Amino acid sequence: MKNFTLLNQARYYSLLILLTIILLALSSTLALAQSVKGYLLDAQSEMPLIGATVELITVDPLRGATTDVDGYFTLPNVPPGRHTLRISYLGYEGQSLPNVLVTRGKDVILNLSLRESVAELAAVTVTAKTDPARSINEMSTISSRTFTAEQVNRFAGGRADVSRLAGNLAGVATSDDSRNDIVIRGNSPAGLLWQLEGIPIPNPNHFSTLGTTGGPVSALNPNMLANSDFATSAFAAEYGNALSGVFDLSLRRGNRDRYEFMAQLGTFSGLEAMAEGPLNNKGGSFVVAFRNSFVGFAESIGIPIGTNATPDYRDLTFNVDFGNSKAGRFSLFGIGGTSNIDFLGTETDSTDLFANPGRNSYADSRFGVLGLRHNLITGENTYLRTVISGSVQGNEFAEFDLNAEGGDGLLFTDVDDETVRLSIKSYLNSKISKRLTVRAGVQAEQFGLTTVVDDRDGQPDRDEDGLQDLDRLRDFDGTFSLLQAYGQAQVRVGERTTLNAGIHTQYFTLSEAFALEPRLGLSYRATDKLTLSAGYGRHSQTPAFPVFFFRDPATGNADANQNLGFQRADHFVVGGDLAFAPNWRLKTEVYYQFLFDIPVDNFPSSFSILNAGADFVFPERGSLVNEGSGENYGVEVTLERFFSDNFYLLFTGSFFESRYTPSDGIERNTTFNNRVVMNLLAGREWAFGKDKRHRFTINSRLTGSGGQFYTPVDLAASQALETDIRDESQAFTLRYPNYFRWDLKFGVQFNSPNKKFSQSFFVDLQNLTNRENVFQERYNPVTGEVNTVFQAGFFPDIQYRIQF
Repeated sequence: MKNFTLLNQARYYSLLILLTIILLALSSTLALAQSVKGYLLDAQSEMPLIGATVELITVDPLRGATTDVDGYFTLPNVPPGRHTLRISYLGYEGQSLPNVLVTRGKDVILNLSLRESVAELAAVTVTAKTDPARSINEMSTISSRTFTAEQVNRFAGGRADVSRLAGNLAGVATSDDSRNDIVIRGNSPAGLLWQLEGIPIPNPNHFSTLGTTGGPVSALNPNMLANSDFATSAFAAEYGNALSGVFDLSLRRGNRDRYEFMAQLGTFSGLEAMAEGPLNNKGGSFVVAFRNSFVGFAESIGIPIGTNATPDYRDLTFNVDFGNSKAGRFSLFGIGGTSNIDFLGTETDSTDLFANPGRNSYADSRFGVLGLRHNLITGENTYLRTVISGSVQGNEFAEFDLNAEGGDGLLFTDVDDETVRLSIKSYLNSKISKRLTVRAGVQAEQFGLTTVVDDRDGQPDRDEDGLQDLDRLRDFDGTFSLLQAYGQAQVRVGERTTLNAGIHTQYFTLSEAFALEPRLGLSYRATDKLTLSAGYGRHSQTPAFPVFFFRDPATGNADANQNLGFQRADHFVVGGDLAFAPNWRLKTEVYYQFLFDIPVDNFPSSFSILNAGADFVFPERGSLVNEGSGENYGVEVTLERFFSDNFYLLFTGSFFESRYTPSDGIERNTTFNNRVVMNLLAGREWAFGKDKRHRFTINSRLTGSGGQFYTPVDLAASQALETDIRDESQAFTLRYPNYFRWDLKFGVQFNSPNKKFSQSFFVDLQNLTNRENVFQERYNPVTGEVNTVFQAGFFPDIQYRIQF
């Protein structure tokens, strides 16, 4: 067991002193103006657009710049505030980009793209505004949108977490307040794929465990992210081994022209330091950020965090871009983190979200990714992109029962997991004409997994010593591979119609499972304001590793589930997007998903793996078979006013059913069948000061949803075995009360008039009404009763940032 020393009071004061030194150092900062800069590429071929015009139209007089051989442009001396850019290039569909936020101490670096016009025109007139939500991946047709780091930091209640941001979108719900697992259209959170720089990565959350996709605290630093994509259905052919959704994340490049620094202190994000700047004379740059937890301080001043234990975590993210060379463009990137927490039974009560009273528990986790990305232009409109990476993810957990007969400190659970993954992905993208773009690629992942789990929970007393036996539930040490290949094409049939079609294949060596998955998307711009879309995709995923490598303690069979094949789903979705007024849009989608080959028991029961994945552990079941099914269907509505005139609004409503059929043939609600999820977000910004360079912001978030279904506790059986036992004859027949939460966030930013730095202060009042939303009904072995555990109450998340 690896232990990390918790932050003590002296370290807190040291960190505050360091921050004070940084503030004092600003007195010598040189007075420089801000710049808006970036890259402009062809949307399909990603070739630089040389000689394009980029204009800043919110200043008088207008300012303009022309892109160079790299598609790079710079607009210097831009005052603080929100601005609009106008981008034009001969033969391309021009765009205007509103809401470009400029602050002191940080140049704005943009990644822009234009689509070549299908119409035969001598010149193109700028008439359209860039859709802020449009997917970056041109092969994504429907149920996909982009998000920005500014949105992650702006929205109330988000804790600077991309997963919690996604929870505000239509079709998405967070499973509970204690973790950031996301439920997409009623699917298990385990169906989510995380990608960074185009390649799959382990669960990027602190306190993560084997097979999960979420956790209590995100290790993804939003200040390091470029605009990224999030897909919820019928995703493009390049995405594989996912059933519910895809986070396709990109790291931003550093400033290639000058050095910049940022320091930040937040209740959840911790103390952060970031640096970036030029690397060489080839347009190279670096950016690196480190964060260390500060939750212990919040706890010490009486702010509740959901547990009496103090979590300790830290993470590091970097991206080094070596610039252009004859061999292509290389970048080295990485992300990693460690976390640990100790739960002491004498300090834990029945209201704790994470621990059990009467038990000492010790949890450590870690993960890391190191990758190299290479981009090589092989022709006029063709490039080859290759990414190789190595990653590691591990967690240890030990729990000791303080009340069991046989003495204090009886080992109850012992977990030791580690996964080492080597990955390579390479694809060729070619824009054959302005109407046809093709992309084909391969991906190989080799896993080295070591997993050992010993547990007494739910086990019999075979040796009649009065104690549940400590049985081995996982014991594997070996390697296996997942191989994938795909091909896809985009056909622009005319000015208004775009077809994306492709096929994805994958092969899992351990079970020799094979999948062939067609994908299809069609978009039709019926009018200048209305776009209609439709999509279909078959998607397959390997079972979560804790399920796949379960060892049956009764028989000692370690291969009990290793014959499981892919679990699969067919996604069907149609939608409409209406831009009914400037900066407003109304979007609706109707979907149906049929899930099949789902692991269930090989005897009649209510069990299905579709109900797992929103916790730290997976069900301990052996001899599973791919004979279960499920279906999700619903309607989603998004009403959005993009940020303009200092105001934005986002309403999302999801109305759906999520059902499953296990081995007993009885259709039931899944635990994730909330049926209704609604979000209302709005924000207002005021400029103030002598030259209106400072900003005051208010952001509000209202969230409501139907309660999740659950299986009641079998009290008599639980009392007999002194552990939580559920009444499977009433599986998912009861429902928790409806969920409601209001978050309100205030912020102020000061931009220095004659020094190149800015300061920001935010207070995010989460669960402002202190509503007691039910987290769980669970058996308490200390009292012998069923307790109601509530989710997090009122919590103020405070953040201070300075950049220079």
